[in-house]
Amino acid sequence: MKKKKPTVALIYDFDGTLSPGNMQEFGFIKALGQNSKDFWEKNTKLSVDNDASPVLCYMNLMIKEAEGKGISLKRDSFKQFGKDVELFKGVREWFEIINKYGLEKGLEIKHYINSSGMKEMIEGTSIADEFEAIYACSFLYNVDGIASWPAIAVDYTTKTQFLFKINKGIKSISDNVAINEFIPDDERPVPFKQMIYFGDGETDIPSMKLVKEHGGNSIAVYKPRDSKKKLIAQKLITENRVNFVCPADYSKDKEIYKVVTTIIDKIRSDYDFENLQKLHKANADKSRLKK
Repeated sequence: MKKKKPTVALIYDFDGTLSPGNMQEFGFIKALGQNSKDFWEKNTKLSVDNDASPVLCYMNLMIKEAEGKGISLKRDSFKQFGKDVELFKGVREWFEIINKYGLEKGLEIKHYINSSGMKEMIEGTSIADEFEAIYACSFLYNVDGIASWPAIAVDYTTKTQFLFKINKGIKSISDNVAINEFIPDDERPVPFKQMIYFGDGETDIPSMKLVKEHGGNSIAVYKPRDSKKKLIAQKLITENRVNFVCPADYSKDKEIYKVVTTIIDKIRSDYDFENLQKLHKANADKSRLKK
């Protein structure tokens, strides 16, 4: 029986991590005839005035504003807006390049999205098919196929639960049974030490720190040539919340490529080292039993 390759999970936030802005800004907000600043200020006011979740508020605001402008809220409409979403340099080619590198090291690379953005919009982007699973906000749709209520709202603490789903190999959002079942660490499909988390902002901090504290690696990314974003990312590494800080250029041989390939090399070496230790222990145990 052919031995299964060890899995390395690359887990990405979306807005500010793979894309230079919030995904709503590239098509949806423009269709409303608004500028992004006004939309997000309105959302902040709604959240503060009602002491409510900013994520649930933006989802509510999307529905209300779209209804007021006669904009379609069907799933396919959101996917169309997703086609307008811009990506950082090198993102489209990144997956093929890094998958090939992992394969050369005898590892299986799997990619995941863990985002407070819209799942339906991400599904409309040119990279949607690259992901094993997309964990993000989404709507419930009524009998006419129109968005009517939030189905999933992903904030900074919610993001951490999806790390455990990846760790245990659970794709279903609604499954609250399997996620709580005990699985020994060495039987979990993706150990935390074989995770690499990419994020840029506050909603990523708990997840980035969780991965780091469990032996994995977290990378804080920032928009190239944006000094403010760079300072925010650097603050995370000085506070020991992430392992690395990189500009969001995913082109081959750029900083993020060098960091990720080095991490992959280490994961391969650690995996081989641990297996060698297990082999020596098993051989020693077998010898002792024969005596």
